[in-house]
Amino acid sequence: MKCGIEIHQRLATEKLFCRCPSILSDSEPFKEIKRRLFVVESETGEIDRSAKEQQEKKQEFTYQIFNENCCLVETDEEPPHEMNKDALLIVLGIAQQMNSNIVEEVHTMRKLVIDGSNTSGFQRTSLIALGGKLETSEGDVGMLTLVLEEESAGIVSENNGSRTYRLDRLGIPLIEIATAPDIKNGKHAKEVAEKIGMMLRATGKVARGIGTIRQDLNVSIENGARVEVKGVQELKSIPLYVENEAKRQENLLVIIKELKSRLGEGWKSKAKPIELTIIFSSTKSKFISNLVKKGAGVFGIKLEKHSSLLGSELNPNRRYGSELSDYAKLAGVKGIIHSDEDMEKYSILESEWKEIQDSLNCSKEDGFAMVVAEKQTAVRAFEHVLRRAEMFFVPEETRKANPDGTSSYMRPLPGRARMYPETDIPLIKITKPLLSEARKTAGEGAEKKMKRLSSLLNEDLAKKIFRSPLLPVFEQLIKKGAEPKLAVTTLTETLVSLRREGFELKDLSFIEKVLSIYNEKKITKAAIPEIIKYHIQSKETAEAIIKKHNLGLLSSEEMDRIIKECKGDIKRIMSKYRLRLDPKELMKKIKGSGR
Repeated sequence: MKCGIEIHQRLATEKLFCRCPSILSDSEPFKEIKRRLFVVESETGEIDRSAKEQQEKKQEFTYQIFNENCCLVETDEEPPHEMNKDALLIVLGIAQQMNSNIVEEVHTMRKLVIDGSNTSGFQRTSLIALGGKLETSEGDVGMLTLVLEEESAGIVSENNGSRTYRLDRLGIPLIEIATAPDIKNGKHAKEVAEKIGMMLRATGKVARGIGTIRQDLNVSIENGARVEVKGVQELKSIPLYVENEAKRQENLLVIIKELKSRLGEGWKSKAKPIELTIIFSSTKSKFISNLVKKGAGVFGIKLEKHSSLLGSELNPNRRYGSELSDYAKLAGVKGIIHSDEDMEKYSILESEWKEIQDSLNCSKEDGFAMVVAEKQTAVRAFEHVLRRAEMFFVPEETRKANPDGTSSYMRPLPGRARMYPETDIPLIKITKPLLSEARKTAGEGAEKKMKRLSSLLNEDLAKKIFRSPLLPVFEQLIKKGAEPKLAVTTLTETLVSLRREGFELKDLSFIEKVLSIYNEKKITKAAIPEIIKYHIQSKETAEAIIKKHNLGLLSSEEMDRIIKECKGDIKRIMSKYRLRLDPKELMKKIKGSGR
């Protein structure tokens, strides 16, 4: 098996080719526009196969526009502005940390994409560096490319041949890091992704949160093909996707071998779609009858000598029939019903099943595929099904990562014909002063940062805050003189605990104020969560909360008086004054008083 990984990480700067903020909107869109996108020839006269297949879907795209983070650049009504220098510096700094070979000039390219994810029909992408390596437990993993590109629009919905996207995400800067196929297994892939993620987080310049980083996995096996599994979100699920893709290709090779023995090399189907609607005139299948009432027909096609193979397992929840079904969906159908499925699943009677086989002239060795759709759509669906069935090889594909760890077909792997120069963006010369500035921007690097954090904290706390999206907040608190361990526990434990209770602190600068008051010995550690909770509820200042709720640190004289009143009863004192005294100081006082 060979495996490589591509990491896509949003950067925490303004958008790449305009000055709009890189934030996602909570508000409603103020306007919508509609577009259709078409494939064009490259400079060499070629047409990209992936874009061509996408165009065949004949989709219309709707784009939602938001006031606070969209301009004429996102709607493709105005040329792009100059490349965001802050984003470029971050990527140049990371390239230096990885010992990559940085290009002498940055050339921006247009990457043809007509799935609707960009209003212009292409994504702007710039190669920044080549080569480099990453040290791992399984040996060095080579780096192929470091690229700076713009994020795609966010998909909202897909329905009846149209898609709706939102433009608040479009244009956010992304760094894409692609490794060589040096990864040995799924566990190793996870380690590589984690190390690259740590390196990116160490800059303090990347966006954090769900959806801000994603992984694409490139997997192949001997006699198989390179397949890209796109959009893996969770780090822990990477091994499962790698192993499932390798297993899928292994099982496909077994099926292909059997099909070759049954049908011979180079088999081409001569079967034609046949209408089967009359068979279901009084069917109990609600799935079929409901669609027929809306004007659809039932159509089927024979799959010669495919008996028992359509139900062959590729992965859990995925069969060989699922591969054919994915291709049928390109025509706009929901999928196929095939001869190895459980007919009871669709409430199809045994007599109806037999009539289907008879109508399609199927022998015991044959299989069939069936769709419920308008005739023209059904014919196109079967064209795609037969095209896939005739592939006696593992095809190179881009596949979508499914939530269960499997994948489904999206489109063919794109080729070189999708790239051509972007003439609206000037070339950028990479100078020594620019590289020096980039080194400062990208920071000290992951290893040095971890060593520094470990010197301030224990190893567990250092790892915890390093992986936290609140790392920049922690570093700011340390600069302001906060006690490191207290700052970590407040950010990673206190805030989480309060969130579980339904209390969300949005103004994190309040923590800086509370810890500053603690440093002045005016409150105890135990009082901090309570003060934060009161602030979330009332928005009052820390000083006002401390005074109002009597949370100030007890003076030495007050402690002496309380010890005397409570006759040194520690439990009684703590139950009453827990938030206002330090337990260690209390014990010293009690021992000193002889109680």
